[in-house]
Amino acid sequence: MGSWASAGEDLTAILHGVRGAERVIACYQCGTCSGSCPTASAMDYTPRRILHMLRLGLVNRVLESRSIWLCTSCYSCTNRCPREIRIGDAMLGLRALAVDRGVSLPANLLALRDTVIGYHNISGDDNAARLIWSDNLQMASRAFGSKRHADVVFFVGCVASFYPTVYGIPQAMIQVMARAGLDVATLGGEEWCCGYPLFTAGMPALLESLMAHNLARVQDMGAKTLVTTCPSCHYTWSHVYPQWGASSPGLEILHASEFLARLMEQNQIRLGETEQVVTYHDPCDLGRKSGIFDAPRRVIAGVPGVEFREMDANREQALCCGGGGDVQIVDEGVTASVASRRMEQVQRTGARVLLSACQQCKRTLLAAARRDKLRIRVMDLAELVWQAMEQQA
Repeated sequence: MGSWASAGEDLTAILHGVRGAERVIACYQCGTCSGSCPTASAMDYTPRRILHMLRLGLVNRVLESRSIWLCTSCYSCTNRCPREIRIGDAMLGLRALAVDRGVSLPANLLALRDTVIGYHNISGDDNAARLIWSDNLQMASRAFGSKRHADVVFFVGCVASFYPTVYGIPQAMIQVMARAGLDVATLGGEEWCCGYPLFTAGMPALLESLMAHNLARVQDMGAKTLVTTCPSCHYTWSHVYPQWGASSPGLEILHASEFLARLMEQNQIRLGETEQVVTYHDPCDLGRKSGIFDAPRRVIAGVPGVEFREMDANREQALCCGGGGDVQIVDEGVTASVASRRMEQVQRTGARVLLSACQQCKRTLLAAARRDKLRIRVMDLAELVWQAMEQQA
């Protein structure tokens, strides 16, 4: 067992440069973090116990456990901590320390690292095929693929680019933009992974080349606005890149929910009536971590005929879907368990449609609905808006 002095030194090393690190020593072991954590029951050491072990200097024991790799980075613990300790940041710091010290990492995370560095995406597909999701769109909607300059860049993200179950999200978003008459383009094969999967895997230094490439390509486009349907990409562009010294002066960065709300409120798109009873799942990277709660609800309220039923656990208190923090590739069973718990909350609303604003949330919750044989349709906000626009056509 380490002394208090060595514990302090270890904490400094672990959390160097992490905002709020000075608050870790203030933990008084109330257990709120563990009670808030969606994956605590699967961990060797809960968040409360991890903080206690760090104070005792048992750093190596923490790093050698699988607990830090089961954090979904949902920041429920950070949001609810009465001592305002940034526990989510501390978990990222522990991951980075494990990487720096060469502690045994989950094999799938090492594979993820090699895939992103080698292919510039998380799937290992040829990155030149990033527009495969648009293959069955009408040619008028596919004009964005050949443009080299545009006012708006649609940053699609790895998940929507390469995973067929969520192709409908970028298809819907680009058609909404085309119908609105916007000057929009994507980066196509020149779009690289934003780097967030490596950032959350404790490999922040590997973010730099990806960040530099993406910034340069968007600047080459002469874009004024960057829009993404992926909350993780949005969080990376708006929060992580600036923390790493990246500058994109004059570039407005918006999540699709904010962009859609603006289009609707400025009457740039016309919506027909679609009678559906829906509820909404707040993505962690969009809600707790980026503070975007109202825009998605303004979009839902603006679609004629929709009845919205809020879940009991919503906004800051929303339960994670289980798909964040690279947990799915470390232990898919843990992700599945969390997603099923969220679907139980969905069922209690009586809604027939579950909306979200994240392609990974859609993948995770759709898999849970199918696995649990639930008659609930899972959709993205962009898909709802496009559906309503088709009703108007």
